[in-house]
Amino acid sequence: MLRASTARRTVPTVVRTLSGAVLGAALLLGALAGCTSGSSPAPTPGASGTASTGGTGSTPGTIRVPQDATTIQGALDRAAPGDTVLVSPGTYEESVAVRTQDVVLRGTDRGGVVLDGGGLRPNGVVVTAPGVQVENLTVRDYTLNGVLVTGLTQDGGLARGSDGYTRLDPDRYPPLQGFAVRYVTASNNGLYGVYAFDAQHGVIEQSYASGSADSGFYVGQCRHCDIVVRDNVAELNAVGYEQTNASDSVTVVGNRFTSNRVGASLMSDYQEAFEPQHGTALVGNVVSDNHAAQTPAQADGAWGVGVAVSGGQDDEIRRNRVTGNPSVGIQIASAEDIPPDGVRVVGNRATGNGTDVAYLASARAPGAGLCAQGNVLRTTLPAGLLDDWSCTGGGSARAAGGTLERPDAPPGISFRDVQAPPTQPSMPDDAPTGARAPDVDVDAVRVPAADLLADRTHG
Repeated sequence: MLRASTARRTVPTVVRTLSGAVLGAALLLGALAGCTSGSSPAPTPGASGTASTGGTGSTPGTIRVPQDATTIQGALDRAAPGDTVLVSPGTYEESVAVRTQDVVLRGTDRGGVVLDGGGLRPNGVVVTAPGVQVENLTVRDYTLNGVLVTGLTQDGGLARGSDGYTRLDPDRYPPLQGFAVRYVTASNNGLYGVYAFDAQHGVIEQSYASGSADSGFYVGQCRHCDIVVRDNVAELNAVGYEQTNASDSVTVVGNRFTSNRVGASLMSDYQEAFEPQHGTALVGNVVSDNHAAQTPAQADGAWGVGVAVSGGQDDEIRRNRVTGNPSVGIQIASAEDIPPDGVRVVGNRATGNGTDVAYLASARAPGAGLCAQGNVLRTTLPAGLLDDWSCTGGGSARAAGGTLERPDAPPGISFRDVQAPPTQPSMPDDAPTGARAPDVDVDAVRVPAADLLADRTHG
């Protein structure tokens, strides 16, 4: 029987993704199902233009779908390095794999070019080749991921998993080098909307994710990642943005993570390689009102959380607007025996949350070197928390001094039942391109306005 809405319980101190075993099995399912074409697409006719004989010569060309190839996978199989696969509007019932380096997969209309999993196919687009760009299209209703970018492959370039969880062997599976996912709408997918792991030197930008049963955007398992996540919207997911064991150079800037169950999570996890997570800049984002009921349940039951750092180290939470999260705005916690050392909470506007900043480190793994300054906030747990979080001396190692409580989370719904996304802008002709991480001057980023990218949400 459901508890009354006024009942309260302790908030989990670690916001976690699905279990490693589930994820491993899920990736295996994706590999076994393959990334081949499903039924033939039902494209909208009428696109014009003369196509090159892409894949047959030394000059990069354009392969048009359905004019030159009836399926997206057929066009990708023909593509040579440097070619563009240009897809006309239509609904394409396919799971596609990009195994050729430096290929651009681009829709002519973001909302009109739809890859549809039908609730049966595992992945929308799987990228296992370097230098690939996925642009200006929609991926929806896949049982696993909308777009997956990874260097973890089988022979032939299929994304690889196992019947249990397999930690990444970086010597056997070196990270994919260079990628871009931009102006992509990923909705109603069973794990992640856009998922990058074992990959470096890439960008996820100007994209939208909703209805993800795990998280809208995910970056994981990389060192010296050199990945930028910017100008995206995540709403109506279990978690808006999630990052596990991705370190050294991940910049998350100018995004809107609102109306999820959890806004953003940075965490360390022994089930994945490269723990602990460290060295991320979460700067200039709006993380607000993460208490949406009509969303998939978060794996640990978390709800009403803005930013959660669980065993992350040397992360910078700077100049974000974190408001209206009924459990906690910014939460700093341990992950098993991994302490949240060196986390800096600077210049944020964190108000109107259940508790604005909460420190939940355990006695087993208390944090040290914590820093807070220049924040606008009202409440902390424990009270007076920030008094000894000096940015010159560093906060002393100690366990948390209180218990954070919140109302019970409402029951979740199926990812397939989450509200469809609003219309999203198509990629303009002058949009930046390239499969690389752009330079970002985080020192120039200020606290964003409350309505940052709000016109791309349900409001």
